[in-house]
Amino acid sequence: MDGKKRANIKLDLLVDIVLKKDQRTGTLTRGHVKRILTNSAQHPHGIKVMLKENDQVGRVQKIIE
Repeated sequence: MDGKKRANIKLDLLVDIVLKKDQRTGTLTRGHVKRILTNSAQHPHGIKVMLKENDQVGRVQKIIE
């Protein structure tokens, strides 16, 4: 699924995000969605979320089913 559309992101969904500090390398961090931070319906770089495990914030790159 597309991590650029807010409608695809649900709470507790398992996702891979890219943290701000990892944008150059593209390193992904996996976790469950705690909060959805982007208000718009879509974003070209991915919807910004906060992870449950460690409150890290990043943009969704992949949705893991």
